Amino acid sequence: MTKVALLGAGGKMGVRLAQNLKPTRFEIDHIEVSEAGRKRLKDEVGVDAVTDGDNAIADADVVLMAVPDRLIGKIAHGFVDKLKPGAAVIVLDAAAPYAGEMPERDDITYFCTHPCHPHILEVQETKEAQADYFGGIAAPQGIVCALIQGPEEHYALCEEIAKIIYAPVVRSHRCTLENIAVLEPALSETVAATMSIALREATDRAVSMGVPEAAAHDFVLGHLKIELAIAFGIFPEGKFSDGALMAIDKAKSVIFKEDWLDQVFSLEAVKKSVQEICEG
Repeated sequence: MTKVALLGAGGKMGVRLAQNLKPTRFEIDHIEVSEAGRKRLKDEVGVDAVTDGDNAIADADVVLMAVPDRLIGKIAHGFVDKLKPGAAVIVLDAAAPYAGEMPERDDITYFCTHPCHPHILEVQETKEAQADYFGGIAAPQGIVCALIQGPEEHYALCEEIAKIIYAPVVRSHRCTLENIAVLEPALSETVAATMSIALREATDRAVSMGVPEAAAHDFVLGHLKIELAIAFGIFPEGKFSDGALMAIDKAKSVIFKEDWLDQVFSLEAVKKSVQEICEG
């Protein structure tokens, strides 16, 4: 049986992963150092953390790191010498490996995977799935995966684990480590999260000008659905009106700097962003 050591098993993400890993072919050693995390793991998942994390890591075929992004490199340096040759280390974010924070060791595998989260425009079939905004519970989602180093056959093993921890998974995309770093933080956080906050701030401004809050929320969220569908080609028969196109053209120079895409997506900017994440 393939042995998986789950680091940070009692954390918020660790508990999610532990729940999905329970009914599988893998033998899981749950490693958690904090008392609060151990209690959460016991109460929410019904499993106990291992008492000897060093032995669990030394015996592991796969180490799954459910730890904060900024601690991935530091924690990996603390256990890498204990790994047996041929072991695989799975990280859940590209920041640390892309920033060069992972310890060098040629005889182990490094693999990165990250959830796409449930698709905003795909129809969910149940209320539980509709309420699963994060994914990993009921709503199907895509995932991205990258084999950073190691033998090709390890890709299938690590992807299998990735599909379990993020289940239900509807699509798995093979990417490079650099691809995932461009997706996050650059695309999903630097751009999409910032624009989401800007949308909320703009909506609040409309409310401050006398628009009823419920009306403003209905209006902007409803328009976003059709506007995103048009922009991404999901609603091909739809198109922006002439008035909307005129507003878009005039607004771009006001809202965005002319070279904002070059500034955000240059590899130098991506590298700087992941380094800042690792530094906390």
